[in-house]
Amino acid sequence: MNTQKVAITMPEDLIKDIDLISKTKGLSRSRYIASALGAKVADAKKGLLKEAYDRVFSDEKIQREQTDAAKWFEGADSEGGQEW
Repeated sequence: MNTQKVAITMPEDLIKDIDLISKTKGLSRSRYIASALGAKVADAKKGLLKEAYDRVFSDEKIQREQTDAAKWFEGADSEGGQEW
């Protein structure tokens, strides 16, 4: 994995807490911060994806299309297979 140094400014109390936690976990400050931020970013990306799905599927036209397609598949004869 490629890495890049980044300089950030944080409150002193936060740094002390990070140092305490990272030390008890046996991690460097840098590794702990990268891990914590990685988890936070992953959660944010999941949230963005969910918002996108919600936005698309809240559209009534798309909801109708999805419902109609599901009903069509339920009624399709599957014994001989389905021709596309």
